[in-house]
Amino acid sequence: MRYTLRQLEVFLATVHFENVTKAADSLAMSQSAASAALKELEQQFDIQLFDRIGKRLRLNSLGRSLRPKAEALLEQAQNFESEMINPASIGHLKLGATLTIGNYLAVDLVAEFMRRSPGADIRMVVANTESIARQVLNFDLDIGLVEGELTHSELQVSHWRNDELVVFCSPSHPYASKSSLNDDDLLTAEWILRETGSGTRQGFDRAMHGLLSGQQVKLELQHTEAIKRAVESGLGISCLSRISLENAFSRGDLVPLLVPHRDLRRAFYIILHKDKYRSAAIKQWLDLCE
Repeated sequence: MRYTLRQLEVFLATVHFENVTKAADSLAMSQSAASAALKELEQQFDIQLFDRIGKRLRLNSLGRSLRPKAEALLEQAQNFESEMINPASIGHLKLGATLTIGNYLAVDLVAEFMRRSPGADIRMVVANTESIARQVLNFDLDIGLVEGELTHSELQVSHWRNDELVVFCSPSHPYASKSSLNDDDLLTAEWILRETGSGTRQGFDRAMHGLLSGQQVKLELQHTEAIKRAVESGLGISCLSRISLENAFSRGDLVPLLVPHRDLRRAFYIILHKDKYRSAAIKQWLDLCE
């Protein structure tokens, strides 16, 4: 074989950091050893994998086409090693989840996953839809659970489960006594919303089509709990997933508001890179989600 797994590690680390020195540090290698490994990989096949721009190395078209195969080879080798060390281990899983899913759904799934595979190494990143999609595309995450709709030629996007957004306010807000809200109410209200790039904001914007330019957005916050506290304090009204509000509704801390003429239904999705190697851990996670 004319290449080594170490060369693949250096190649993929360089892709990630776009810098050989940083790639070497991440692999606990000297800069000279990493440079030599990358140079030897290219020279052995008389190819160039990167465009060199100053100190940065940008993946070229050949490098981009080979990267998924290198990722798959290295992951299979790592899984092989894990099974040699611990035959009962299912390997590792790098999971990404958006805030609503990560805070209210994914933890129970992770717990069940670990009950089924006690030796599994699972790590979860919680961020907005835009960030999770970017990390899945960059192979930094194996799989993503997202709230926002995505279309990308390199992503496999599958429907997971349905959800519903709910407009809500504090019990002391003037809208709390209304049987339902009309468009004038939606335009008069001061809104506290999730940030652009989140699936919740995408769903809200879609539901409020035709009104967006006239709505009064008082605050944009990245965290669901912060939005709920701001609304409880009377700063405005908001719109979040029903699953994140059920306890607050049952306690009477927040009040759901009916907006019957606006479609607040949405879906949650599972995303993977189309070229991602489907390891045993990924397959088990997909089975669990079903």
